Amino acid sequence: MTDRHLLSGTEPDLARDAGHPEPPPRVGFFTDTSVCIGCKACEVACKEWNAIPQDGLSLTGMSYDNTQGLGASTWRHVAFIEQQKPQVPAPDGRTRLPLVEAESDPSDGAGGELRWLMSSDVCKHCTHAACLDVCPTGSLFRTEFGTVVVQEDICNGCGYCVPACPYGVIEQRPSDGRAFKCTMCYDRLGAGQEPACAKACPTESIQFGPLDELRERAALRVDQLHAAGVDDARLYGHEPDDGVGGDGAFFLLLDKPEVYGLPPNPVVTTRDLPTMWKHAGAAALSLAGGLAVSFALPALLGEKRKGTR
Repeated sequence: MTDRHLLSGTEPDLARDAGHPEPPPRVGFFTDTSVCIGCKACEVACKEWNAIPQDGLSLTGMSYDNTQGLGASTWRHVAFIEQQKPQVPAPDGRTRLPLVEAESDPSDGAGGELRWLMSSDVCKHCTHAACLDVCPTGSLFRTEFGTVVVQEDICNGCGYCVPACPYGVIEQRPSDGRAFKCTMCYDRLGAGQEPACAKACPTESIQFGPLDELRERAALRVDQLHAAGVDDARLYGHEPDDGVGGDGAFFLLLDKPEVYGLPPNPVVTTRDLPTMWKHAGAAALSLAGGLAVSFALPALLGEKRKGTR
């Protein structure tokens, strides 16, 4: 029993199992939200390079954000999350940064300090990509870099991929019904260049490179933040044995995933397909057996009656 073409679990050789004989190292994004300044340079660069149409200027009133979320015309989205954090004096008398979690008494009348959690969200390029698994036309495919890309000229607009994504990333464009999402600038990768969003990020919040190297770098960054007193710093989507087999785009967060609009424990929606097909097959066999008996029994009873005459 080999590990090829699994729908869940650890996948050690992703691109090769997808049919690429000599693939390069798998690449991805590491987004360090602790240094994101919300400039939206990544959004602009993504739109400009990929010629993505505008998606309106409808502010929600809940944030300084007009793009609101990922979609067919928003492949990078910078979230602005406003939080009140208590202002607590540090042991040396200085004001503790609002970045640090601290205990507070709501009855003391202190309103706390405002902090913004800013995070550039993107398609996760899952190891086990349900959108790819359910696509009936082959429009979605796994590249030699381990990324997942939509071929817009093959997409028939069926929309199966939309509910399949555990992150709600992929979306159909209302104008023609076809699905679109981040390609991790597949054309740039083929030319040896980094994606446009990572190239444009002024603080290196978005880092691009071989996925294994990024995971090591991210672990060191978390240790650094913990040593500085930022106890809430955590990684999201980096584990190769999580519900989607690990993400090709993972994040360093400063609060729980739910605060950023991310599912806390994402699971690939096609994980149970083999079991479901087994049950469906067993049910079909039972139905076929019942039908066969229902047709054969009257004939057998008729023969028995003839024999007793």
